[in-house]
Amino acid sequence: MRAGIEALPDGRYEARDELEPIDGTLELHATVTIAGDSVDIDFTGTSGQHDGNLNCPVAVARSACFYVVRVLVDPDLPASGGAFAPITVRAPEGCLLNARPPAAVAAGNVETSSRIVDVVMRAFGEAIDVPAQGQGTMNNVTLGHDRFTYYETIGGGQGACPGAGGPSGVHVAMSNTLSTPVEALELQYPIRVERYGLRLGSGGAGRHHGGDGVVRELRVLEDCRLSIISERRARAPQGERGGAAGSPGRNLLNGEALPAKITRDLAAGDVVRIETPGGGGFGR
Repeated sequence: MRAGIEALPDGRYEARDELEPIDGTLELHATVTIAGDSVDIDFTGTSGQHDGNLNCPVAVARSACFYVVRVLVDPDLPASGGAFAPITVRAPEGCLLNARPPAAVAAGNVETSSRIVDVVMRAFGEAIDVPAQGQGTMNNVTLGHDRFTYYETIGGGQGACPGAGGPSGVHVAMSNTLSTPVEALELQYPIRVERYGLRLGSGGAGRHHGGDGVVRELRVLEDCRLSIISERRARAPQGERGGAAGSPGRNLLNGEALPAKITRDLAAGDVVRIETPGGGGFGR
């Protein structure tokens, strides 16, 4: 790890990004300082913790940062405390990425973590070539009532990298859940899968194209409740080195747009449609 970091150009590099809470925006600010065989990642300037659940314990921020450095330096390096010793991660107490009790942190793990990867990767992009941004969300969908609960995360487009296009319909950075077979889902739950396929053309153009997102359409067969926690509905995944942005995601109920985060009651026959973001392209 130290040898890989030492090969990176010394310097101080910054990047910003925004999250999409129910009201307003939340800013992420990362400053990456490379000095010899060590890296310091500082989140000073990030928004303070908020009343929603996009807050993170600092352990989540550290994990996301370790992941980025490992991807850029040596993806096959075994994870260990020693491998991460050259990396320092700092976030002011009480900020979004180092929240204090009683802050809610559920979406911090599943959504904010993905966006930490985006902003830290973009800061490293000031020094070296890095992949374009991927979907930056897990597209969390929950359906249920007092007799069943179904929760899934949905893949999207990965950003293109300097040497190849991004894969389509995959989880990006966060989440390792597999795709439940449609037949198994429909046997176990009062849900019908109306459509499940790639969202063709949603990846950003470039010398290398970003991966395409996914279209997931679910019809509920009983009255139930829907909850969605998603990101990248207002702010698209960005390309790198002149590559175009991927398409932002969309959430719809019976054809009408829903916000990125919502809970509401559904009636039997309602159709929920999730269109996940595509990845950014790389190069002109």
